[in-house]
Amino acid sequence: MPESQFPNVSVLIAQARQGDAGCREQLFALCRSYLEIVARSQVETWLRVKVDASDLVQETLLEAFRDFERFGGNSEQEWLAWLKRILAHNVADFVRRYRGTAKRQPRREVPIRSPQDSTHAFGAAEPAAPCPTPSQEFLQIESELRVTAALAQLPADYQEVIVLRNLQRLSFKEVADRMERSRPAVQMLWMRAIKKLQETME
Repeated sequence: MPESQFPNVSVLIAQARQGDAGCREQLFALCRSYLEIVARSQVETWLRVKVDASDLVQETLLEAFRDFERFGGNSEQEWLAWLKRILAHNVADFVRRYRGTAKRQPRREVPIRSPQDSTHAFGAAEPAAPCPTPSQEFLQIESELRVTAALAQLPADYQEVIVLRNLQRLSFKEVADRMERSRPAVQMLWMRAIKKLQETME
């Protein structure tokens, strides 16, 4: 969706605070795809077998809806950071509950990323690059909600390679191992996915 047609989050927040139930519903509906992508980026493969990411997202949205009056920010960035903190807390709670009922295994450590780890969920992934590539710059400057709304429309393998590469920040070798493909195949898939994402947003 072109940026000019995308809802203004700051306006939705302000109108929701004034009691506009429609804007409040739109604000939360707008964030569902975003939280689903973030949830996928915060848990390892083994945890996905134990919990559906959509359950974590639903729990997060319910808590955010209930505690909306506690949110003190006004911008999209502040709003998303608040939602990510709630989501991270719910993921951590699930991990603690799971480890309390199952024997802990070192290989099952789950990285829970803090919202403060980066100012943008789609930061650059490959550490060796001396400067951002055009695709990395594109992901960094665009609205995160616009990116995830477009990402949700892509084929599953395109979504997966972008989540692993740009959100979990894995190297191409690690992405190739996860997707059980060769590194050249994954690199080509990633480039096609980024191109398709740009086309979808335009």
